[in-house]
Amino acid sequence: MLPRIIHIQPLAPSKPDFGQPCNGCGVCCLHEPCPLGMLLSGKRRGACAALRWEASLAQYRCGAMAQPRDVLRTALPKGLGWLALLLLPVLRRLAGRWIAAGQGCDCSLEVSPGQPDTRSDRQSEP
Repeated sequence: MLPRIIHIQPLAPSKPDFGQPCNGCGVCCLHEPCPLGMLLSGKRRGACAALRWEASLAQYRCGAMAQPRDVLRTALPKGLGWLALLLLPVLRRLAGRWIAAGQGCDCSLEVSPGQPDTRSDRQSEP
């Protein structure tokens, strides 16, 4: 399979080894959304729309956990935004389980530095 370029914040931590604790590198979610991300972003390929960059922490965070209200408002069709208030407690309670938070890195992609002239790019291969 051909290498694929994903754009990563230059200050993001390097991807941990498979099975090691998540460090917020964002590689997995920038490559493709998880099942919850597919539901929230409405797409199966490319960066997850729910992924958020936390500049103060210099790491990526799942918006379903870090900013669930904003993620729900964005994910719901226009006219159904009022459902966010009903779904917010459910998403807050279940998002960690749905994204396997605390289970360690489950991303098997290999990451390599991007082109010398684009320091914020890294390539990933499935």
